[in-house]
Amino acid sequence: MLLAQNIVPKTITGGNVMIKNVNDAIRGLTSLGLSLLALGIVVGLLASGSGIPFVGNIPGNIISLVGQLGNAGIVGLVAVGVILWLFRD
Repeated sequence: MLLAQNIVPKTITGGNVMIKNVNDAIRGLTSLGLSLLALGIVVGLLASGSGIPFVGNIPGNIISLVGQLGNAGIVGLVAVGVILWLFRD
């Protein structure tokens, strides 16, 4: 006679592996996005005003974001802290 405890495993690791794979994929996509952002900043600074497609005005947008966060006072400081927390390794 088979007991139920012999049929059902005590720990299920398949779900943990799947979550780890999804987490690794998201981490990889985030790293790719940050690399593309850095490339866009460099290209935007080197060729400012020449209208390069797909780059847009990345340096101008970052300067605007920093200015808005600076004008927000303590809320801007908290927002910077949250952004840095999200992008920590």
